[in-house]
Amino acid sequence: MGKTSLLYLQCIVIALASVSLVKAEDAYKFYTWTVTYGTLSPLGSPQQVILINGQFPGPRLDLVTNDNVILNLINKLDEPFLLTWNGIKQRKNSWQDGVLGTNCPIPPNSNYTYRFQAKDQIGTYTYFPSTKLHKASGGFGGLNVYHRSVIPIPYPNPDGDFTLLIGDWYKTNHKTLRQSLDSGKSLAFPDGLLVNGCVFKGYSSTKPKFTLLSGKTYMFRISNVGLSTSINFRIQGHTLKLVEVEGSHTVQNLYDSLDVHVGQSVAVLVTLNQPPKDYYVVASTRFTKTLLTTTAVLHYTNSQSQASGPLPVPPADNYDWSMKQARTYRWNLTANAARPNPQGSFHYGKITPTKIIKLANSAPLINGKLRYAVNRVSYVNPDTPLKLADNFNIPGIFSMNSLQSAPSEGPAYIATSVLPTSLHDFIEVVFQNNENTMQSWHLDGYDFWVVGYGFGQWTDASRSTYNLVDALTRHTAQVYPNSWTTILVSLDNQGMWNLRSAIWERQYLGQQFYLRVWNAQQNLANEYDIPNNALLCGKAVGHHP
Repeated sequence: MGKTSLLYLQCIVIALASVSLVKAEDAYKFYTWTVTYGTLSPLGSPQQVILINGQFPGPRLDLVTNDNVILNLINKLDEPFLLTWNGIKQRKNSWQDGVLGTNCPIPPNSNYTYRFQAKDQIGTYTYFPSTKLHKASGGFGGLNVYHRSVIPIPYPNPDGDFTLLIGDWYKTNHKTLRQSLDSGKSLAFPDGLLVNGCVFKGYSSTKPKFTLLSGKTYMFRISNVGLSTSINFRIQGHTLKLVEVEGSHTVQNLYDSLDVHVGQSVAVLVTLNQPPKDYYVVASTRFTKTLLTTTAVLHYTNSQSQASGPLPVPPADNYDWSMKQARTYRWNLTANAARPNPQGSFHYGKITPTKIIKLANSAPLINGKLRYAVNRVSYVNPDTPLKLADNFNIPGIFSMNSLQSAPSEGPAYIATSVLPTSLHDFIEVVFQNNENTMQSWHLDGYDFWVVGYGFGQWTDASRSTYNLVDALTRHTAQVYPNSWTTILVSLDNQGMWNLRSAIWERQYLGQQFYLRVWNAQQNLANEYDIPNNALLCGKAVGHHP
């Protein structure tokens, strides 16, 4: 090769190397949110609610994959306040998780600036208050992460996009509900079911309408933001094509209705292929003695008639139907995720777990009061967040030997329980529900593969029923009464992460703990440093970030 050709080749190599090193920084989005009380009538009578920027529910947070969020939250309530970002993984950044194990609450008439990135994520999520039972009064909202234009989605772009926040609701103020729980009493049955902060009954000209064009296809993002009850969602005369669950593209099965359990989110496509008229959009509670139902209207733009006829009936009110539906949710292995590599490239079913953790929930009396426990331990929040205690080496805040990794016999007790794990562990977690109630479990900082559901007691033989090929990844999994659910988790996100009941009474009274995902070699490749604006409280006061 001549000198001229060699020089030319070297120039090309240098040019290509230079291009690969030039990377535009991901977008930043800035927000200021003010949290206040307000008076509204979600169920027809005035009551105090929690507003964000004067809105109930709060503002919808629309992001694009890898967006950086700088959100200044101003607390104008009379109590400390925190928001948690339900399903946002907070890669290497549990400092921004917004729960009492990682953050000091924001005092009244004060503020805190959250800084986080929707790193390598797409999908349908929510945010909500994590302290003081504030969730019972509002402060929640939708959080949607849209795909970057360079990463395709496995369906045509919908012609419209709607967020539906559905959940049970009480007329009673959150402080009164809290007092009831603190006294050892369970909450009464909810008073109603809300969709986007409203309850809709009967048919009137003021009934909310989704006004859509005939022949077009629209996305409905449905999240259960309630405190305790599963819901079933359906649209009169239309089928629901499931396309995404909590950040995972799914096999696109068609359903007449979908069960959405507490804390869960799904996204469906609905095609307006019926005769032009109005149709009922229906949500109702599942597995409850009293059926709560609310409706809205799907309105064809060329409709000449109101919705009529009976509401579409809910599915059989038994757990077998719901579990069978859950097993049909499958990961779309042919689709890209937010990250550029195909989802199917990670063969989770061929990895041997490094540890198995079996978790049994219970509802014991401790000191004569109702509590909820995990493997006999009922969690209590200390004055000092666990993450701060860990960072500043403050002893005596939490215990890493109180919670055992398997159920055992004996009385329940109270502790600030942390389960130690190692970074890059691959763990199998079995949720064993021996109670006659629905359970819903959430893990912050992660999604996980839901590989199995079954009735009765889990045994080693239950593994033969696992889906080890295309199980769905998500962040919240239901466990049916007297049943088990198994998940697999790759612990690749260092930090202190909350594993909790998504049923808020149970979380409040102790059905939670923290996973300490740890590596002794501390560096920014594993975890970010404590932010310089970190709030300090408890025994962390006087330390310096």
